[in-house]
Amino acid sequence: MDINEGGRRRGRALEEAILCAAWAELLDHGYTSFTMEGVAKRAGTSRPVLARRWPSRPDLAVAAIGHYNKNNPIDVPDLGNVRAELMVLFQKLSERGTRTMAKVLFSMNDYFVETNSSLVDLQRKLADGSKLREVLQRGVDRGELDQGKMTPRISSLPLDLFRHELIMTHKPVSSALIVEIIDTIFLPLAAAKAEG
Repeated sequence: MDINEGGRRRGRALEEAILCAAWAELLDHGYTSFTMEGVAKRAGTSRPVLARRWPSRPDLAVAAIGHYNKNNPIDVPDLGNVRAELMVLFQKLSERGTRTMAKVLFSMNDYFVETNSSLVDLQRKLADGSKLREVLQRGVDRGELDQGKMTPRISSLPLDLFRHELIMTHKPVSSALIVEIIDTIFLPLAAAKAEG
């Protein structure tokens, strides 16, 4: 049970409250003003309770971002066509990115300095890109994409170009640019040759 007789939150309920509070702090104040004390106050708990689970503010920030991603997954159903699935994926990423994730990531410069890390390191911690890999694997399995052409660089190219646009403009990535990334750049590099 997560709550004891006195009504105090414990276990999963407490962790959920802390991670939700941490995400709200990141959204409201960015990483620069993100503190363990601020999260503890918002969650209605104490700093030592946070420190037992996450020894530092970078650890808590990463956990909060991961928690948000886990609870707000981007679903891309099997549409039988890799192009259609990529369009859905990047449209959903654009909608979510401009509302929340991009706002948080734009504020993470102090995190990268503090942890001597980069955006790539953070993406690895968050297993970012797994949905793209799933869509691409379906394309390979259906024979639309050439497995031999799917090097790590080519596989990550559409997401890298998408992120670059988001980071450079701080605006939603337009449907026209998503089409250009998929049709003009990615698919000509990765598509399987038509037989005959």
